[in-house]
Amino acid sequence: MSLQFSVLASGSTGNAIFVETEEHSFLVDAGLSGKQTEALFEQIDRDAGKLSGILVTHEHSDHIKGVGILARKYNLPIYANEKTWQAMDSLIGQVPVDQKFHFDMETVKTFGSLDIESFGVSHDAADPMFYVFHQDGKKLVLITDTGYVSDRMKGLISNAEAYVFESNHDVQMLRMCRYPWNIKRRILSDVGHVSNEDAAFAMSEVAGDRTKSFYLAHLSLDNNIKDLARMSVTQTLESRGIIVGEQFDLFDTDPKIPTILTAV
Repeated sequence: MSLQFSVLASGSTGNAIFVETEEHSFLVDAGLSGKQTEALFEQIDRDAGKLSGILVTHEHSDHIKGVGILARKYNLPIYANEKTWQAMDSLIGQVPVDQKFHFDMETVKTFGSLDIESFGVSHDAADPMFYVFHQDGKKLVLITDTGYVSDRMKGLISNAEAYVFESNHDVQMLRMCRYPWNIKRRILSDVGHVSNEDAAFAMSEVAGDRTKSFYLAHLSLDNNIKDLARMSVTQTLESRGIIVGEQFDLFDTDPKIPTILTAV
């Protein structure tokens, strides 16, 4: 029973990650329209109507835009913590009560052979959290939308086989961009987003002997580009004695093109 995943979309314009086992499949966030999300499912030869549910990380629009649409169309359960439900309930349209489920932070829900563990991150949302998927000794970590990666987070996510890891911005591009200063300050803050270099520092500390891959995710449309993110992360890792391609591989994600469905 292999644990597989595809980053359907990742970036400032919308985020969605598909995770499946032979028994269950989940969509983590649905930050695009229903039609866009269904088109992405077609590209990986999967059916959104067969999902076991939608897991929500936080209430920002690039993570919940399509949640209500998909849940209503396919009668899907939605999982989120209480504060996130309070923040997003009015944003996703009317959803039947029997499709609303609470997934508390720092807890584990079990679906057959799959354990899903939630953990808190540092972001300017009501109660943001991300997920670790465990199956048959394999571990997949999803972590974006955090201003920094704390020691507590590192302990929870260490030595996974695969990571979808935020590498949001290049600090110099952000400082020089057209954004007003209050937006720049928010992104750079402890409740904003992780830069390329800070992502690499955290990656070097959580990677272990089982780690095979990192997917660089949630790249800013205005303040990052794939080649720059890969170069910055690679150089920073090398400065810490880690050679990309030897200990683990780096992969890109895209706002519009899903990654290949890959076993953990």
